[in-house]
Amino acid sequence: MTTATLDKDALKQKYAEERDKRLRADGNDQYQRLEGKFEDLAADPYTPWQERDPVKDHVTFAFIGGGFSGLVVGARLKQAGVDSVRIIEKGGDFGGTWYWNRYPGAQCDTAAMIYLPLLEETGHMPSQKYVYAPEIRGHCGNIGKQFDLYDDALFHTEVTDLEWQEDSARWLIKTSRGDAFTAKYVGMGTGPLHVAKLPGIDGVETFTGKSFHTSRWDYAYTGGTPDGEPMDKLKDKRVAIIGTGATAVQCVPHLAKAAKELLVFQRTPSSVDVRDNQAIDPHWFESIATPGWQQRWFDNFVDNQSQGFPEEDYVMDGWTELSRRIREKVRQMPAEKWTPEGMLQAFEDADFEKMEEIRRRCNDVVDDQDTAEKLKAWYRQLCKRPCFHDEYLQAFNEPGARLIHTDGQGVEKITETGLVANGEHYEVDCIVYASGFEVGSDYTARAGFDLSGRDGVKLSEAWEDGMQTLHGLNVHGFPNAFIVQPSQAANLISNVPHNIVDHANTISAIVSHCEREGLQTVEPDAAAQKAWVDLVLSGQGMLIGNTECTPGYYNNEGAGLTDKNRHQLGHPGGARAFFQHIAAWRDKGTYDGLTFT
Repeated sequence: MTTATLDKDALKQKYAEERDKRLRADGNDQYQRLEGKFEDLAADPYTPWQERDPVKDHVTFAFIGGGFSGLVVGARLKQAGVDSVRIIEKGGDFGGTWYWNRYPGAQCDTAAMIYLPLLEETGHMPSQKYVYAPEIRGHCGNIGKQFDLYDDALFHTEVTDLEWQEDSARWLIKTSRGDAFTAKYVGMGTGPLHVAKLPGIDGVETFTGKSFHTSRWDYAYTGGTPDGEPMDKLKDKRVAIIGTGATAVQCVPHLAKAAKELLVFQRTPSSVDVRDNQAIDPHWFESIATPGWQQRWFDNFVDNQSQGFPEEDYVMDGWTELSRRIREKVRQMPAEKWTPEGMLQAFEDADFEKMEEIRRRCNDVVDDQDTAEKLKAWYRQLCKRPCFHDEYLQAFNEPGARLIHTDGQGVEKITETGLVANGEHYEVDCIVYASGFEVGSDYTARAGFDLSGRDGVKLSEAWEDGMQTLHGLNVHGFPNAFIVQPSQAANLISNVPHNIVDHANTISAIVSHCEREGLQTVEPDAAAQKAWVDLVLSGQGMLIGNTECTPGYYNNEGAGLTDKNRHQLGHPGGARAFFQHIAAWRDKGTYDGLTFT
C-alpha cells in the first residue's frame, strides 16, 4: 500500500486517539524501584556473594560500571599503556545489562556486527546476525580477560560517594563494601539500563505466588537455563507477564510454549517487524574482516540513517530500511521540493507505509483476528523502540497463550492470587515483570551516587537546570572525571555501543595526553562548555521526543521536551555530524575547550 491510497488524516487521528488513552499525569513517577519492600526482587540470582576485605589503595583510573562502557574504556586505556585500571560493578561479573538480562530468548536487537564492541580487537566472529545473551556475556568476559580487567575489578560493589580531593588532585571513592580508595581519574558508565523498575500498580507487594523481574529470572522456579534449556517446571503453571516491550517480545514465545497458560497483559503494543536472523558465514566474515572493518561498519550504519546517499548498506536491517525508504521518496521528488518541509513529508510518508505493513503482518501471522487487531501499533515506528522478531506474534497461536489488552490503561490492581484488568480478576501462579529499566530519572538518582567536585559542588547542583558538559563527556568543576553516555554527543539510540566506543577513544586520547605530558588535571573551560551546550540547545530535537508520540521513554512518558531534559539531546547535526566533529577534534591533538594543569 502506498501513501496515495492511505488516508493520512484518519491515521493521524487514530494515532492521537491511541496516544491520549495512555497519557498519565504521573509520567515517570508511575514506576517503582526494586528496593525497600521489593528488595528481595533485586537480589542477584546468578553469582554467589563473596566476602572480602575493604580496599584502601590507589589506582590511576577507576571506572564505575562493568558493562560495555567500562570494558571498552578499560581496554582502550590498557592499549594506551595505562595499566592501573579498576572497574567497580554492582553485578557479580562483567556485562552490565547483559549480566542481568538472562531471560529466555534474550538477544541483541541491533546487528551484532555493530552491536558487540571490540570485535576486531578480540578477533570474535558473531555466530548470527543477532546473537543471544550467552554469547554477549561470553564476549564481555573475553574482553575482561584479554585486557586484564579482572585483576583489580570489584564485583558486587556499588559506589556510594565520590569526592574530589583538591590538595592531592585525586578522587576519593567510597563503596557499599567499605572501600575507600583514590584514583587520579574516574569514569562513569552506569548507563540507562541498570536500575530495574516495577510498574506502579496497587497491591504488587500483596501477591502470594511467585513473582520476579525479567532481569532477575528465577530458573529455579521455571526450570530451564539461560542457555536455552526448556522451562520444564511451568507445564502446570498459570503465568502472567506485565509488559509488551522489547523484553517481552523476546521471552513471551518461550513462556507460551512452556506454561500451561500464559496471560500477556498489554498496555501499548510494540511494533514487531520481521527479524529474519541468519547464521554468519565464516568465509564471508573472513572476506570483510580486514583492518578497520568494524569502524567502517559503524560509519556505514550511521551514514545510512543520515540524509546522505551512501552507495551500500552493510547492515541491512529495520533501522536502515526506514532510511532507505525515505531516501527513495526523496529521489522521487522534484528537486524544488528538496526542502526541510519536503524531507519531513518524505519521512512521514515512508513511516505511514512501513507501519501499515507491520500492522498487516499481525493479521497475516496471528490466527485469531481479534487478537491480531489488538496487537497493532498505532503510532510512528520511532515513537517507541522498534522490535523485530519471528516468533512473538506466532506465540499467540499457542493454545494456552492469551493477550489481555487493557486499551492503554494497564493492570488495575494486583491481589494475593492474581491481577485485575478491564474489571476482571485473573488468578495466576506466577507474575513476570517485563517492565524494563529506569530511563527518565535524573542522572545522579539513577547512578546511585552524586559526585562532589571542586569546592564541594555536587553534580546534581551543577546540573540543577539541566545537563552541562563538553562533548557529553567532561564537566566543568569536576576535574579528571568522564561520563560515558549518549546525550550532548552523538545520541545514537539505534546503536548505543557506537557512542560508547567513540567516547572511549576520546577518554584514551585525553588521558594519554595527560600522562605523556605529566599533567595533573583536565576539565572543560567554562566558556567552552557553555558554547557546546548552546550548540546542543540550538537544535530542534529528535522526532521521537515529540509529544505526538504515544507515551514511552523515548518522549519522557508523553511529556516531551522540558527545559531540563532538552539538555539531554544530541548534536543538532545528528550522530554523523558529532562523530565527524569529535574525530577531527581528537586528531588535531590540541583538545580545544579543555583546561590542563
